[in-house]
Amino acid sequence: MNQLPDSISLVMRSYNEAWAIGDTLKAVFDQDYPGKIELIVIDSASTDGSHEIIRQFDPYAFEILEPGTYVPGVVLNRGMQLATNEWVVYLNSDATPANRQWLSELLKVALATPNLGSAFSRQIPRDDCQAVFAHDYDRCFGPNRESVNWPNFFSMVSCITSKTIWQQFPFREDLQYAEDDEWSRRMKDGGREIVLAEKSIAIHSHNYTLAQSYKRARGDAVAVSKAGHANPVGNKPKFLIMGTVKDALADFKFCQREGRLSEWPHAIGVRWQQRRGRADGYDAGAAERIANQQSS
Repeated sequence: MNQLPDSISLVMRSYNEAWAIGDTLKAVFDQDYPGKIELIVIDSASTDGSHEIIRQFDPYAFEILEPGTYVPGVVLNRGMQLATNEWVVYLNSDATPANRQWLSELLKVALATPNLGSAFSRQIPRDDCQAVFAHDYDRCFGPNRESVNWPNFFSMVSCITSKTIWQQFPFREDLQYAEDDEWSRRMKDGGREIVLAEKSIAIHSHNYTLAQSYKRARGDAVAVSKAGHANPVGNKPKFLIMGTVKDALADFKFCQREGRLSEWPHAIGVRWQQRRGRADGYDAGAAERIANQQSS
């Protein structure tokens, strides 16, 4: 087995997550990893007391963005530029390591993977996670996860890569969503491996409103479409209606199994908004890509 490095850099993005960031940083610095952790935090002008919490952990670098200037790829690239170690972990401020082995298990998988692009942690939802989103975590990370059969699956929430890899595959800085999907696809196209570290576990989930569900789905689809990936929607009415029915039936089975059937109507609404967002986003992204090509 490869020996763990003596030190690593950890890049954290944060924005108004004082409710979680203290627990996350405590868990980071309570790992069984014996080496040094160099903490780098880039914050998007939080106003909830996050800055005071972050400073308690003596970060190597702590930068605060001007309000409204956050661009994912710019921040991710900046974090890597600040890092002084070869191995760099990206961890969201609201993704709390579930145990003391989170980091060592992530490192072990990364070191054992030939042609590594990135290794990423398994995620489990928080106790207050609504059923529709808990189902998504089950599909992505559960014991019988569907994601094993997906053509591409990756999450930046808790992952590791190296400076050497990043120098070959820096993050795109023209995407506001889906920067992780685009980055992982590009690395795979370049012969790199994207690997799930199943024993590295982070606690992370969000409860999005219907409007937020639409916005996120649309934003992701715009970014993926702008990157040149094919539009999977096809027949739009069929995609919306039949797709929502299919999603709702799967959610029903999950809610029934988990004893959460009272949350099923909410799940239907979320799935409809996600489908609408994806369909609109792919169209908008394709139109923007064509316009850019014609103007260049």
